Amino acid sequence: MNIFKILYCRAFQQALHLAIPFLPYRKPVLLENEMDGIRALEKNHIQRVMLVTDQGVRRLGLTESLEQCLKENGIDLVVYDKTVANPTIRQVEEARALYLSTGCQGLIGFGGGSSMDCAKAVGARIARPGKPLKKMKGILKVRKKLPVLIAVPTTAGTGSETTLAAVITDDETRLKYPINDFPLIPRYALLDPKVTRSLPPFLTATTGMDALTHAVEAYIGKSTTRETRRDSIEAVRLILKNIRRVWEDGEDLAARKEMLYGAYLAGCSFTKSYVGYVHAVAHSLGGKYNTPHGLANAVLLPYVLRAYGSCIHKKLRDLAAGAGLCPPQTDPQTGSRLFIEEILNLQTELGIGNKLSGIRREDIPYLAEIAEKEANPLYPVPRLMDKKELEGFYEMVMKQDDRSLGKGGSPA
Repeated sequence: MNIFKILYCRAFQQALHLAIPFLPYRKPVLLENEMDGIRALEKNHIQRVMLVTDQGVRRLGLTESLEQCLKENGIDLVVYDKTVANPTIRQVEEARALYLSTGCQGLIGFGGGSSMDCAKAVGARIARPGKPLKKMKGILKVRKKLPVLIAVPTTAGTGSETTLAAVITDDETRLKYPINDFPLIPRYALLDPKVTRSLPPFLTATTGMDALTHAVEAYIGKSTTRETRRDSIEAVRLILKNIRRVWEDGEDLAARKEMLYGAYLAGCSFTKSYVGYVHAVAHSLGGKYNTPHGLANAVLLPYVLRAYGSCIHKKLRDLAAGAGLCPPQTDPQTGSRLFIEEILNLQTELGIGNKLSGIRREDIPYLAEIAEKEANPLYPVPRLMDKKELEGFYEMVMKQDDRSLGKGGSPA
């Protein structure tokens, strides 16, 4: 990367960092159960609410208790359950039309990051009826108060219940792009470990690693605050303490509760301090191949951390010490190595692996270009990388068997 682009990126990031104390960041009000949610709706005089979720969540019966609770308390419910992984503009517009035609007054995003992101985007379109989602891409393009939004995560991973971001996919181009603005932060976050019990072990693992990635990328970046550093360290501690427990026993509600809170703290941290190249590369893979976001992050994380090199050794040592992987006085290089080794151990123990299927070699320059445009200048990464360097990560994680597949390769 040439010196002029480096200076531009760092100046842009420094300006955003200096602005943090003056921007309207907020944390959602935490709710523990359905009755807390009912009281929140009543407090805001909401008599009809839209539930944005997906069919898998409803088939598992995860929304039944909430639906019954709403009925018993006289709150009408309208359900949009067509959300899929990587929600699209078309789905957002469908849900918005249903919201308006049925006279809803608020939103509940119930599910993984896709459902919560879809609910946020629906709220943004309701707040800005004359502005298409494509024109909200980037930062501070919404600028209008959304309807009341309660986020109910069914995974301990995305952090979408805390963040000012929604990631939406263009139906035509398959490009994923983030919408970032303060009104997108949900008004409430309902963290109920019971709704995470039926999550399969593999999804428990990859969504947990997604949350870990949020905390790590926020901590090692150049736009941290005292609060985000504290939240990141605690998030890493909680996730590394509990991720094996929830993978082995989905009924361990104490561990699932701590995982949810760890994901919440990680979300609070990266909302202010942003993420990095792990996310940029993962988003490009999700847009092109529908690669699950948590899986992509889980595989990419150690490769990117190693590529940053010595500039993050001290910070990774601090995270390792906070998680009990080493004493605080451990030298930075050793602490960094122990932290990355822990991630590699989790990849093996949780059955995640260290490669991704479906990546086509001829797509890599295009994917790297998309990732570079997302990351630079927005993400305050420890070390700036250009498109050519980012191409290397796709090569590193591409399964050997996929390298000769060409156009016939099957996406993950």
